Amino acid sequence: MTILETNRLILRPWRLDDAPQLYQYAKDSRVGPAAGWPAHHSVQESKSVIENVLMTTGTFAMAFKETPNMIIGSAGLKFTHSIDYPTFMTDKSAEIGYWIGVPFWGQGLMPEAINRLLLYGFNQLELAEIWAGYYEGNQQSRRVQEKCGLSYQLTVVDKYVPLLKLYKDEHFLRITREEWQNK
Repeated sequence: MTILETNRLILRPWRLDDAPQLYQYAKDSRVGPAAGWPAHHSVQESKSVIENVLMTTGTFAMAFKETPNMIIGSAGLKFTHSIDYPTFMTDKSAEIGYWIGVPFWGQGLMPEAINRLLLYGFNQLELAEIWAGYYEGNQQSRRVQEKCGLSYQLTVVDKYVPLLKLYKDEHFLRITREEWQNK
């Protein structure tokens, strides 16, 4: 069971009893749709998402160190990829996915968590590159990625977003191990 820490945060595996906190933030329509998933409608739906989506290797619940049982968001490395790009599909690549509850926006928490994931991905997992994407209009996500040293690589125009049942442009950024080491 991997647990990662930063100055302020703990990144730990998701648990089913996190469902009420997940629902508290995931019901806000400013959170999920920006990341490609619909707002949650019940604690039971959030529990199902934890069980079927978030309880995977490399995906972490985010909490403050002082309150590790009260999640505020999620961050993780995915090893199944959402784009078809030749160098992206190697066994030494991962994609970062993340979100944070609205009350915690603008506090520098997500860059702190992502930088910890980069350290974990490059040092412990020995990844060669880490990618991240954001949908058109999600400038907060773009800024997080750029603050963490990722640079623009490509845009997929009119990418189908199945959970939202619509098409959006998605921009992808990447950082290689060498770029990260030189940062």
